[in-house]
Amino acid sequence: MAARIADPANWRRWWPDLELAADELRGAEGVRWSLPGGSMEVWLQPELDGVRLHYFLRLDPPDGRRLTPRRADRQVLAYRRRAKQVFWTLKDELEER
Repeated sequence: MAARIADPANWRRWWPDLELAADELRGAEGVRWSLPGGSMEVWLQPELDGVRLHYFLRLDPPDGRRLTPRRADRQVLAYRRRAKQVFWTLKDELEER
C-alpha cells in the first residue's frame, strides 16, 4: 500500500484537480503533500495483518475568498467521497493478489 501511495503517477490519477507536491515521503508511514492553499496527508498505521489508513485534507479558498457554508460543506463532502473511493479501490486491488 505504501508504495502505491508514494507513486506520483497515482496522485495525478486519483486527484487530477489538485496540484500536489510531496513534502515528505515517509516510506511505510505514508506521504505528506503541499498544494496551493492547503495540505494533504495519508499516514499508514500497521494493524494486525493489515494497515489502517488515515487521510487528512486542508484546503483554503483561493485568493482569500470565503465560501458559503453550504458550498464549503459540498466541497468537503465531494473530497471525502473521492478519497473513500480511491482508497477502497486500492484496497480491493491489493487484496486480489
